Amino acid sequence: MDHDQFVRVRGSRVHNLRAVDVDVPRDALVAFTGVSGSGKSSLAFGTLYAESQHRFLESVAPYARRLLQQAGTPDVDEITGLPPAVALEQRRSVPSSRSSVGTVTTVSNSLRMLMSRAGDYPPGAEHLDSDAFSPNTAAGACPQCHGQGVVYEVSEQSLVPDPSRSIREGAVASWPGAWQGKNLRDILGVLGYDLDVPWRDLPAEQREWILFTDEQPVVTVHPEREPGRIQRPYQGTYSSAKRLVLHAFADSRSEASRTRAARFLHAATCPLCGGRRLRPEALAVTFSGYGIADLAGMPLSDLGEVLRAHTADPGPAGVLSKDLVARLDILVELGLGYLAVNRTAPSLSGGELQRLRLGTQLRSGLFGVVYVLDEPSAGLHPADAEALRSVLERLKLAGNSVYLVEHDMAVVRHADWIVDVGPGAGVHGGRVLYSGPVGGLAGVPESVTRRYLFDRPEPAAREPRQPRGWLKIRDARRNNLQGLDVDLPLGVLTAITGVSGAGKTTLLDVLGRTEGEQRRVVRVDQQPIGRTPRSNLATYTGLFDVVRKLFAAVPQARERGYDAGRFSFNVAGGRCETCKGEGYVSVELLFLPSTYAPCPDCHGARYNPRTLEIRYEGRTIAEVLDLTVDDASAFLAGVPAAARSLRALREVGLGYLRLGQPATELSGGEAQRVKLASELQRTSHGSTLYLLDEPTGGLHPYDVEVLMRQLEALVEAGNTVVVAEHDLDVVAAADHVIDLGPGGGGAGGRLVAQGSPADIAAAPASRTGHYLRER
Repeated sequence: MDHDQFVRVRGSRVHNLRAVDVDVPRDALVAFTGVSGSGKSSLAFGTLYAESQHRFLESVAPYARRLLQQAGTPDVDEITGLPPAVALEQRRSVPSSRSSVGTVTTVSNSLRMLMSRAGDYPPGAEHLDSDAFSPNTAAGACPQCHGQGVVYEVSEQSLVPDPSRSIREGAVASWPGAWQGKNLRDILGVLGYDLDVPWRDLPAEQREWILFTDEQPVVTVHPEREPGRIQRPYQGTYSSAKRLVLHAFADSRSEASRTRAARFLHAATCPLCGGRRLRPEALAVTFSGYGIADLAGMPLSDLGEVLRAHTADPGPAGVLSKDLVARLDILVELGLGYLAVNRTAPSLSGGELQRLRLGTQLRSGLFGVVYVLDEPSAGLHPADAEALRSVLERLKLAGNSVYLVEHDMAVVRHADWIVDVGPGAGVHGGRVLYSGPVGGLAGVPESVTRRYLFDRPEPAAREPRQPRGWLKIRDARRNNLQGLDVDLPLGVLTAITGVSGAGKTTLLDVLGRTEGEQRRVVRVDQQPIGRTPRSNLATYTGLFDVVRKLFAAVPQARERGYDAGRFSFNVAGGRCETCKGEGYVSVELLFLPSTYAPCPDCHGARYNPRTLEIRYEGRTIAEVLDLTVDDASAFLAGVPAAARSLRALREVGLGYLRLGQPATELSGGEAQRVKLASELQRTSHGSTLYLLDEPTGGLHPYDVEVLMRQLEALVEAGNTVVVAEHDLDVVAAADHVIDLGPGGGGAGGRLVAQGSPADIAAAPASRTGHYLRER
């Protein structure tokens, strides 16, 4: 009997898939393509990966299996031939600022082991365990800054910004408001301090005691009489302004209190460890003349060279160096050589994080696994994309299947097999149009991908627009920008280009601080529009307020006294109280991460039965939230306030999203376009500076064209649009290009070339120009 080489899916109905049947080869590089929202992620992640994960969990224990029936498995009739799967998604949220490049790739563990086993210790020093070289353990963290590298301090200037005020007039600005502030003032009055002289006229020792004392005296306070209020004496305890601010910053559960406290603090480098986060004993150990903080602060490419010299050493130094060099070489090959081991994970882009995980997987040497990747080329300069292709090829040659959801046609052309989903997005997609070798897609006329893969139209030649003025940036110093001078043309479309880590996002940050010459600066980034499922498309754009008022105005709702608040799932009253308006409940699995199941009472509707009795034009509020933007446009066509929001969402190509789709389900590119749509629905006065960081991330070339039309319209209305971008079609369509580099990290941050796209293509030193010439 021949061994079946295919994963065979029968009847998948995940999200918008329409009972899809498809056969996908194993041990091959398979690209899943289609316009944004067509259903390709539903097939690759929602069906294949989810089913693989479900089967793994099914083999774990009956206890977990009993709960997992509730937790939701892919809606599919049958899948055969499916190996274990590893998903590498572009999760943009990162749990902790203590997470770093070193912890994501496990390079930190090996580096600490190297210092512990093969480091040079000072004479007579005690041998240290590898934990002593980690700032995240009690054994290693600097005792003064607890492994953070900075200490937070207060000063008289930060606590009392206006010394001309008296205590009664609120000189101590850091004191809490309301009763607590009055309480502290009254205690000082009882202790004999003058509450009515300007702060600067109080004796220095009194000012010092009020702000910084460690004492906490208890006194009897007789509150000042106020008409109509009976106030009895009470025992009041004094705490210094410093103690209260530090306590609020370190221990408060309220984000607002922490933010307020932070206003009165300034961060200073820890005096004990000098910002290196470790105990003095660990900092005294060296390897090849470097301390661990020095090694962790080097670019990965430099670190690899330092360690390469020791790979032939006998003993632990050779073994550990050889392992580290092998890991680092892969990361450098993936274009990440500019990152340092101690670079914090929240400061990385989604593409950088995914490539770090990809490099770690390549080193892990797994065999017979399906790797499901989410746009591995996102955020990659064409120069780095070539290296990515060779890494994917090596994963395949190691005996694995590589399935990637991908929009970069250069990557798709190198695949062995293509699964094209569509033809449109949302309800207009969900069908497999073609599954087979890449060349065969040329014969599928209804495929949108076909046009961009085979007979890409030449961009229409046009003269660049002339700027109406210039914004001059001088001596910009931030991250790897070291004294950058650059002139930004106003009233045109500018693309900032360069390899990963060249300083593009940093330059956008600098431009974001230039309010003044422009009337408004709008930063449209790829951060999520909300961190919980309670935030969604309708709430973010303000559309939900309009819809709730429509429901509150229905005669039956008015008879019952329901106001707009009744139709919110975020407050008690109209929502389902079992799930508190979430639509699902968390299922605890003891030894596994919590999973979610539809709420047993409302079945995901989020509202209680009484609220769902109210219908507007025949639909309940839950049914309206379930409409796609396209369907809602027809349903709410007669409501001008709603029509404007919906039109803006459709114009940026998001007509396939559901109004109630949780923010947590949106990709970075989708979140960015929701923000852009929110801006487009405002009345434009022109002369706004729009800053977009890789707006084409996660977009099919067809959707890039839709997006470009919107950006062109913003420019035509008199605004300035600046995009940090790798997509060569966008760069070619720009009026002006600022090319940074020449490399990433320390080798970047400099101006390589600027001018029209033709000027960049002709610049011999520009790596972007090399690829632009081909285009």
